[in-house]
Amino acid sequence: MPVPATQLPVSRALLRDDVHRRLRDAIVDGTLAPGEQLRDQELAAWLGVSRTPVREALLRLQQAGLVAALPGRSTTVASLDTRAARDAQAVVAQMHRLAVHDAVGQLTAADLARMRAANTRFAAALEAGDPDAALEADDELHGIPVEAAGNAALAAVLDQFTPVLRRVERLRFGSLSGRDSVSLHARLIDLCQAGDREGAAAVSHETWQTLAPLLET
Repeated sequence: MPVPATQLPVSRALLRDDVHRRLRDAIVDGTLAPGEQLRDQELAAWLGVSRTPVREALLRLQQAGLVAALPGRSTTVASLDTRAARDAQAVVAQMHRLAVHDAVGQLTAADLARMRAANTRFAAALEAGDPDAALEADDELHGIPVEAAGNAALAAVLDQFTPVLRRVERLRFGSLSGRDSVSLHARLIDLCQAGDREGAAAVSHETWQTLAPLLET
């Protein structure tokens, strides 16, 4: 679909991240459809920013596999590459496993409460058929152990490879199969609270493995 005519406000404090997040989310939710041409001037006008942060965001999205650009040709929204998504899924699953393994013992009572609250919102979003809200709650839940682990390299790898999986997650969270994740999340939180490092890490990995059937060819 064409770039929306309405302008979205962008926080100047975190301009680059805001622009990247908004463009990423527009690709994930289909506002910017696969094959659609991306013109930085149009996108800048839509977001109410200069072309520089848009160009930077498009480069990051290209590296993540959400944007396709060839020298001398137009920049477009990339189609879902199943092979690339499978590769990303394997990496992301292992990174979250490591994050949870390192986070157990570091997570506070407040962290665990936030994870439970996020899972409650996640379940409600699935029940309401709102995959976007489910994605937001899922991101928050899994982001808490990543933050607690405090591994900047791990976080950077996730930042690079998670975006390509968002479209797959959105499909799953829009179907009945996504409801399995509610119980997996609950088990993950219980094991983290119990201090079971290996068990929690294994459940975290299992949670991300639920995307694998959607990537089979």
